[in-house]
Amino acid sequence: MQFTPLYPIYQKYQAKVVDFHGWALPVQFSSIIQEHRAVRNQVGLFDISHMGELLLEGPDATAYLERILPNHIANLSPGAIRYSPLCDESGGTVDDLLVYCLGSDRFLLVVNASNITKDFDWLRDHCAADRVSLKNISDNTAQLAIQGPAALTLVNRLVSNPLDSLKYYHFLSDLRVADFTVLISRTGYTGEDGFEIYLPSDQAVALWETLMGTGSDLGIMPAGLGARDTLRFEASLPLYGNELGPDISPLEAGLERFICFDKPDFLSKAALWNQYQAGLKRRLVGMSMLDKGIPRSGFRVLKDNRDIGYVTSGSYAPTLERNLAMALVESGANLPGGTMDISIRGKLAKAQIIPLPFYSRKKKTGYGY
Repeated sequence: MQFTPLYPIYQKYQAKVVDFHGWALPVQFSSIIQEHRAVRNQVGLFDISHMGELLLEGPDATAYLERILPNHIANLSPGAIRYSPLCDESGGTVDDLLVYCLGSDRFLLVVNASNITKDFDWLRDHCAADRVSLKNISDNTAQLAIQGPAALTLVNRLVSNPLDSLKYYHFLSDLRVADFTVLISRTGYTGEDGFEIYLPSDQAVALWETLMGTGSDLGIMPAGLGARDTLRFEASLPLYGNELGPDISPLEAGLERFICFDKPDFLSKAALWNQYQAGLKRRLVGMSMLDKGIPRSGFRVLKDNRDIGYVTSGSYAPTLERNLAMALVESGANLPGGTMDISIRGKLAKAQIIPLPFYSRKKKTGYGY
């Protein structure tokens, strides 16, 4: 079992700890719904130190990332961040990651916790001929996420210059937050405004306590994996292993905007282009339950009693107060407004196809609600 630097204080905050891909992490502190609503309406604090951080640097670093990632990297300026799938030669998804441009030919790659070793080995194996170095700095790096409408107010109390002008998907390095020197980015995985903070592991507990104390009048709540999942689900953000995987391409997952076919070449270009040209056989859709029942990952989706796909993620959505699902289904059956059946514990329950995302922060609502 692996432990984050914040594990020693989980008990103080009454965390319910579970095994998450070999990590001892809090699934909740109070209740998933309470924590979910705190993030939507006030501010929540997450320990995401299980995420992986890989440092890539060297004269060929930019060219290397351009060659292996389907999204553009060469036009990324220092202080900017870019999301990209990481795909193999067949077009399957190895992982999805964030690329932080630290400077000329120097990048921080943030990868999923369950894929740290796999990604490091895969990236290292594909850069043998390049003048780059790749270091796994995950063990020495802690990561906290502050998410919600009051996140900016909270952070501004701890910095000398307000961060109102920090753009989404941009970051500041060597910034003083209270007594800590950190890298802080305006990013998140909840569908709300917020920040993610990187700092040395041995300072994580002290920063956590500072944030909890400073945000007490803002309604801050510690939040666990459960709320993180329902929040990202409502915002229809993909989860590796559910909406993405070795047998699910980013095109099937609806991530076409991150596949730049105008690039001269990249590792998965031929496979993804062939898939795109031939027409996708399946696509990710949103579904709202018309009958009772909560759809879960792996549940079968049927049309006229014929299997046409499966649920990738499903849950009760606390903000929208509906039972919803994302499902990977045959392309011909994904017309908005149409109905399908989901097999829930051996019984068929009717669901209607609705647009994604379910929830948008700008609209503060979901489609049709």
